[in-house]
Amino acid sequence: MNRAYDRVVLIVLDGVGIGALPDAADYGDQGVDTLGHVAQACGGLNLPVLESLGLGRIAKVQGLDSLAQVRGAYGRMLERSCGKDSTTGHWEICGIVQQEPLPTFPGGFPEAVLEAFRQQTGLTPLGNLVASGTEILDLLGEEHLRTGRPILYTSVDSVFQLAAHEDLIPPERLYELCRIARKILDPYRVGRVIARPFVGDAASGFRRTPRRHDFSLAPPGLTLPELLFSGALEVQGIGKVSDIFCDRGFTGSCATKNNQDGMDRTLEALAKLSCGLVFTNLIDFDMCYGHRLDAEGFGRAMEDFDRRLPELMSVMGPRDLLVVTADHGCDPTSPGTDHSREYVPLLLWSPGIRPADLGTRSGFCDLGATLAEAFGLAGELPGTSFLSDLGALRRGPF
Repeated sequence: MNRAYDRVVLIVLDGVGIGALPDAADYGDQGVDTLGHVAQACGGLNLPVLESLGLGRIAKVQGLDSLAQVRGAYGRMLERSCGKDSTTGHWEICGIVQQEPLPTFPGGFPEAVLEAFRQQTGLTPLGNLVASGTEILDLLGEEHLRTGRPILYTSVDSVFQLAAHEDLIPPERLYELCRIARKILDPYRVGRVIARPFVGDAASGFRRTPRRHDFSLAPPGLTLPELLFSGALEVQGIGKVSDIFCDRGFTGSCATKNNQDGMDRTLEALAKLSCGLVFTNLIDFDMCYGHRLDAEGFGRAMEDFDRRLPELMSVMGPRDLLVVTADHGCDPTSPGTDHSREYVPLLLWSPGIRPADLGTRSGFCDLGATLAEAFGLAGELPGTSFLSDLGALRRGPF
């Protein structure tokens, strides 16, 4: 196997879009620009490492110098799939291009779903509403404690979310209920069933715990993790990544508490990896700041991530590749709390990489095709590889 790299770290900054796609208006997302608007709201961002990798050359971001010297390869990617959710974005990065969007349920789930859930669990859920995770607990938390009925809610994404107080329905039981719901919902192509444990009370406030767990729809075709696994390569998932792929192709995975924990776990996984992929999702940008319309918090999280990059890059050698990208946008300055249909950044670095402008890629799947070729497994996934633009087939520092 002729590999250009032995180890790849792929970091997905969940929700960090960099400008509206040409079809954004079809999704009600005219004028969105997650990172650009976050930078404006913060009076500029201090991201020296990402700037050096080329971020300022692919998007107008207040605080970044578009003429700064670059030491990486940079570009942006257009989403070919229909949709703007995490499942669709991650799947396309790894080789699945969705021709139809995953369904959403703005009026709640149909009675047939609720009846099947009742019959198989003996429970009648509360809610069945479109709501945010914090709103639904304020609305139904007390009733849940009185009745013992789990709280069901959805969002603008293709998700079936089931919330329960940990003292009333322990997380393992909640996970069991979600597995039952997953089987019920497979024919409906619902993207994710999400267990949302929480604690607290009405007086002190209800709080979600880190024991969230996602139960995803199975990918309908070959993905990058499965391809690498078939080639006897390791694939370590950090954060919710392995859940999105139903663990298919992953040799190991771990949940994370937040972005900082995600970076810690990424470093630990890389230290143990001899050959393969560390695939990390950093969720805070989306979950804690984008959906909650907190542009300043979003900006601080970007700066915190930038400060962690030197630590990661310092332990990577010429046979290692770092990739930083995103799965969709989540503009905290736009109306509503939905994801946004945007380009995503594409930043690549290795100690011996050739600085290059990769332009606008016609699909997230170009990245998956590139990583497949980097591991000597070209031709199995859709998309156009840009590996040759990195000078990656040369050995050692350039």
